[in-house]
Amino acid sequence: MEIMEKQKPQCGFYRHFKGGCYEVIGIAKHSETLEEMVVYRACYDEGTLWVRPIAMWNEEVDVLGERVPRFTWIGADASVL
Repeated sequence: MEIMEKQKPQCGFYRHFKGGCYEVIGIAKHSETLEEMVVYRACYDEGTLWVRPIAMWNEEVDVLGERVPRFTWIGADASVL
């Protein structure tokens, strides 16, 4: 798990395991804990901004008994959408 926590996602577009598309804008640090967070925006609606700890971004989730990545890289620019 420690290796996954240290892998920083690159800027670009990712598919969430539930189907939504998100654009990673960068990495930020929590002001109190200094934990690194992924800053990303939805590719739908008003482009809502979100943050999520890198460890959570990188983890796998259970979908119908199968382990899959929470987010999957789809490309560096909007042409992949």
